[in-house]
Amino acid sequence: MLEILQQSAIAAGRAILDIYNAGPEVTHKPDCSPVTDADTTAERIILADLAAAFPDIPVVAEEAVSAGFVPETSGTSFFLVDPLDGTKEFISRNDDFTVNIALIENGAPVAGVVYAPALGILYAAQHGKAVKSVIDGSFRLTEETIIGCRSCGDRMVGLASRWHNSAETIDYLEKHGIADYRTVGSSLKFCLLAEGLADVYPRFSRTMEWDTAAGDAILRAAGGETLTMDGTPLTYGKRNQKDDSDFANPWFVSRGKP
Repeated sequence: MLEILQQSAIAAGRAILDIYNAGPEVTHKPDCSPVTDADTTAERIILADLAAAFPDIPVVAEEAVSAGFVPETSGTSFFLVDPLDGTKEFISRNDDFTVNIALIENGAPVAGVVYAPALGILYAAQHGKAVKSVIDGSFRLTEETIIGCRSCGDRMVGLASRWHNSAETIDYLEKHGIADYRTVGSSLKFCLLAEGLADVYPRFSRTMEWDTAAGDAILRAAGGETLTMDGTPLTYGKRNQKDDSDFANPWFVSRGKP
């Protein structure tokens, strides 16, 4: 399965780069968030690949959900897809945008791929193993390296969202004595934790499950964790929530080795 997810993410990323270089067409959703022709093109590629390879596994994809197409996911495994995570990064010509594909089983992300096409880097995880690969100029996987979270030392390094930072996030970092932190876009924050380049990522602003699932799968496989504010693991497949929409996440903190 993982090889299929990797190749689908690479194909979607290749199409995204073509649009990135040519200049995207930008519109806005009803919630005023931006969407581009790269988002929709990449999602079509991924949905076609998943339907061909795994016709019995439902797919929850960001743009399809926005258009009202939501499959039944209760009691079954399903995919979560964000075809272009970090659309604002993409529009601003910042390279921190990714393609995210994750498999959810029993509410947990058990396999995932995060591909950063402008950086030529792909992260993947399955069966408790997380890897980082370089994607060469011919869009082939090369230089695969097993990655893992680091043990936290005396000087913690934090991560925060570039576009969705909050006062609560800054307060958390200050209260935990984390003066050294960097802002990063998209799901790459999870991957930097998984790679052992940072220690903690508090997220005290809105995210959706397709934003986090693939990166979370890689982080967990690398030995890290993502916990909600009550100390329980972040779960996936959240429907009929009393105080929020389907697939919306609560606040959480992701960490390297606990």
